[in-house]
Amino acid sequence: MSTPRPLTGVSVLALEQLQSLPVGTQMLSRLGADVVRIEPPGSGEAGRGAIPTMTDRDGKPAGATFLRYALGKRCIAIDYANPRGRDLILALAPRFDVACENLGPGRADRFGIGYAAMSAAAPRLIYASISGFGAGDSPYANWPAYAGVVEAMSGTYEYARLPHEPPVIGPMCGMGDTVAGLNAVIGILAGLRHRELTGAGQFVDIAMYDGVVHVCDLIPNYWSMGLRREMDEPRRLPGLFKGFRASDGWFIVTIVRRHQFERFARTVGHDEWLDDPALQGSWDWEDRAEDVIRPAVEAWAATLGKAEAAAALAEAGVAAGPCHSAADISNDPHVRARSMLIEVPRPDGGQPVLVAGNPVKMSAVPEDDRTDTPLLGEHTDKILRDALGLRDDDLATLRRDGVIG
Repeated sequence: MSTPRPLTGVSVLALEQLQSLPVGTQMLSRLGADVVRIEPPGSGEAGRGAIPTMTDRDGKPAGATFLRYALGKRCIAIDYANPRGRDLILALAPRFDVACENLGPGRADRFGIGYAAMSAAAPRLIYASISGFGAGDSPYANWPAYAGVVEAMSGTYEYARLPHEPPVIGPMCGMGDTVAGLNAVIGILAGLRHRELTGAGQFVDIAMYDGVVHVCDLIPNYWSMGLRREMDEPRRLPGLFKGFRASDGWFIVTIVRRHQFERFARTVGHDEWLDDPALQGSWDWEDRAEDVIRPAVEAWAATLGKAEAAAALAEAGVAAGPCHSAADISNDPHVRARSMLIEVPRPDGGQPVLVAGNPVKMSAVPEDDRTDTPLLGEHTDKILRDALGLRDDDLATLRRDGVIG
């Protein structure tokens, strides 16, 4: 008998697109939930067309964003802008534990499948919504948002921006989306537990902006404690937070305590720094990083690879790591050992597509090794038959009228 996963028996109806919600439902699926995506007929949700693409087993394009977050899910194609499609979704709601959407500000309500309508059809439903700025009283409530927008508003870009240079857009590869998706998972699990206690469903309201402010709270926190700079002044932090060049690339070092600096100095062969009055404290390391520390460290690392330099420092108790390229990540022994990249076979041939594995490792739960992604509408007929008892002629009529695909 196979080991049940923690969320076995939990069913999720996901009106999802692109990244933020699909990140969260991917996690729910890996933990055992049955996740059913609802996509519009025709081209499906926007992630299927995200560049780069491959050709799927039905001969249609499957975009990178879709491939990363659709593993192990099922898919039904319903035109939710059509009143008959809306009615199908409302009829499905009582058959599910969770419904969730990230269609954009107010769109689910306009289609008649927002929380009010869905909870009226299914009072025990946990309904989660992800948007840029939430469903509350935010002055930005109607603004569209991608990850870069909320990352910029969180202060992250200004914090990292080099003086007199424009901000770099999207350096964290959609962190605003990913954080929102994981916050949705927390909210959904808490909602399910609350329902066990009370019997009642509820609305889980996730704002992408909230999530990035939470993750990057160091920025306003430091500012409130007096660590400030003018717009185009260099950023100064107490400690050594620098990247250094090795023979084949860069490695980074993070030093915030005196004993760490002592280990660092000895490892790179500069014991004299320990008695240098100009290098005694964390602000000193920042101030002398370019004229004293950098030349010495890069001379030491000139004959070492970036991984070798980082390993030497790490073995001495200094927090350091190589700045990896995509190729480095794909060959990293930690990533391989912990199954953090999964190979998705390409029906059109060529190198398998690499997608992230599950970062949540549980001793009694096996790794989720599924690599299948659903075709658009692949499970429409079966789900509508099983859940709503529709007959073949009913399905044929709905398909002929463009309500389902």
